[in-house]
Amino acid sequence: MSHSYVPRTCSAGKPTISSTCKAMLAVVAGLSATGFAGNAMAAEDTSLTWNGITLYGVVDVGLAHQTHGTPTTAEFYPSAEWVISKNSNKSITSIVSNPMSQSRLGLRGLEPLNDQFSFVFNVEMGFDPTSGALADAPGSLTKNNGVALENQRSAGDGSRAGQIFNGQAVAGFSSKDYGTVVFGRNTTVLLDNIVKYDPMNGSYALSLIGYSGVTSGMGSTENARLDDSVKYTYKYDMFRVGALYQFGNADTSPGKAYQANVGLDYGGFSADAVYGHKNTAISLASLSAAQVVTLPTNSLAATISDNTSYTLDASYATGPFKVSGGYEHIKYENPSNPLAAGFAGLGGYWVGVTNNTAFPKPKVLQVYWLGAKYNFTNDFDITGAWYHYDQNAYGVVKCSNDSAANCSGAENVYSVRLDYRFTKRFDVYAGLQNSKVSNGLASGFLNRSTLATVTGLRYQF
Repeated sequence: MSHSYVPRTCSAGKPTISSTCKAMLAVVAGLSATGFAGNAMAAEDTSLTWNGITLYGVVDVGLAHQTHGTPTTAEFYPSAEWVISKNSNKSITSIVSNPMSQSRLGLRGLEPLNDQFSFVFNVEMGFDPTSGALADAPGSLTKNNGVALENQRSAGDGSRAGQIFNGQAVAGFSSKDYGTVVFGRNTTVLLDNIVKYDPMNGSYALSLIGYSGVTSGMGSTENARLDDSVKYTYKYDMFRVGALYQFGNADTSPGKAYQANVGLDYGGFSADAVYGHKNTAISLASLSAAQVVTLPTNSLAATISDNTSYTLDASYATGPFKVSGGYEHIKYENPSNPLAAGFAGLGGYWVGVTNNTAFPKPKVLQVYWLGAKYNFTNDFDITGAWYHYDQNAYGVVKCSNDSAANCSGAENVYSVRLDYRFTKRFDVYAGLQNSKVSNGLASGFLNRSTLATVTGLRYQF
């Protein structure tokens, strides 16, 4: 939940309001519709808004148990490896951060320039509430450099890499008639849609596509948020469009990227389609024991690729029921512009090893998800979801077993959640998730499945 920008003197409930106030109210409605302002509260609820600047945030902590898991890492913002991973090992119980939502603090603002246009900005910092550390996925990978698989901690790549504003950091202009354009570090239109149509709303603990940024990052989780980019969103009546372009000149994310989105809302039905491409996508990994011998211990390895994806999502709500789901097709190819080792990537982490030939044949990852939510009351609901990965064989030799990671394989994740809201801003929840991998997606794994359970509490403002 979040607050609108509109001051109390511009309450929509007043019998007469100025033209400037009308413009502000219209812009806020437009920002909410395009996703810039988030899920805006009622216009008169502005307890944390001052002179058009709003403070917002989330704090989310929980208690989790996994039948096969790994110890938590402060920098790894999902906190635990919620789905079965290569290093998932022993039964473990942990205090965890961010099971349902990324804990964060942010500031956003709106300054009307005239009756048509307003200046807008949004900066956001994600953090780990159990340690106070900034969200820093690449930093978590350095903790496993040279460490034997059975002794590793929770880690993974991600777009939040220890920057002060590791969420978004954008500024631009919004118009009630012409839409919103913002420049800087943007969440992609694909990420916006994944969160919107994920039955679990992007939960790290109970959603495969929320935990792994592969889906929202067009195949590489670092690309769920893009530096050096411009983003445009516009809504007219039942239709909406969105576009994003990354210039590819920043050292944090070399290579151009683009996305285009079309969508519509009709009654209780909503649907979107996104097409995207990223040149020189970077996927980071920990160093092996042999690599640590010759490289700095805080450096990392990277797989480089050109990625293309298209995504279809939809939802339908009627009465207390809501059904949502989607499909994404991701193709990985060897990069058209290979990257040599020896550069500082996202978050300033040194990349000492690169692999530019990981895909002798194009790798195709197909992602499916489907779920349903039922509201017992306005404050209490249950949600169930299914997620599926399907990977082709993309090595020189075709295979459908676990002999190599490039063999064909599959992953299935099932989850369920109960959520009760004591107040508008405070809720408690409980859920469980089962994940299982097979064939190529299980290559080198210590275990093939895990059951994760979590209970927690969340405060949003």
